[in-house]
Amino acid sequence: MSLELVTVPCLTDNYAYLIHDAETGQTAVIDVPEPGPILAALEAHQWRLTDILITHHHDDHIQGVDALRARTGAMVLGAAADSHRLPRLDLALDETTTFSVGREFARVIDVPGHTIGHIAFHFPESRLCFTADSLMAGGCGRLFEGTPRQMHESLAKLAALPPETLICSGHEYTATNLRFAATLEPDNPALISRIAEVATKRARGIPTVPVPLQVELDTNPYLRAHLPALKTAVGLPDADDVTVFAEIRARKDKF
Repeated sequence: MSLELVTVPCLTDNYAYLIHDAETGQTAVIDVPEPGPILAALEAHQWRLTDILITHHHDDHIQGVDALRARTGAMVLGAAADSHRLPRLDLALDETTTFSVGREFARVIDVPGHTIGHIAFHFPESRLCFTADSLMAGGCGRLFEGTPRQMHESLAKLAALPPETLICSGHEYTATNLRFAATLEPDNPALISRIAEVATKRARGIPTVPVPLQVELDTNPYLRAHLPALKTAVGLPDADDVTVFAEIRARKDKF
């Protein structure tokens, strides 16, 4: 049986996620922007929190961890490489670490770029990947600490997951990301359709995440830097993929 997934809006535009194994009763949260909405979601589902999974060190993803741990007694898991700037970890993770939520084992994926110590959590059986501010809906995170090459390689890891994988990212930036994507591929039918769908969801107050990876592959410019049409769109028809990715990211930073 797959893990149950609940998307929890937090702060102004952040998302946390709950995953729950009905047989064992174990429940994990991915990132804790603030404890209140997460505690409310746990109460609404009558779930007990057992694990807190941290993707990276930015305050808007961890500032509620200590309060939530104090309320629930949950274990805290995060990147070993970032342990010096995360809340106290009960289990420090790297790509060799094996852990589970309920009966399902998770894969830790190093995805530096947005931050050096950023990790993603992949649950293959449930077809879920929690990417926070690495691969985002219609975009990717700003390069605050890493290089374009690092982020490009990180996104390549995520792009290689099964296309039906649900990408659970950390913010409601989708509409802006897609408006930027349309400046590069204005005639992309999948992108045109997605922009309309996102507008409808946001008008109704519905989150635009998670998103199937295939949708990202069809519309997200950062996963399409290898395509001749994208290279031409940024004026770099003969450039390597990393150079094109870097140009796309630089343009978005000024968008």
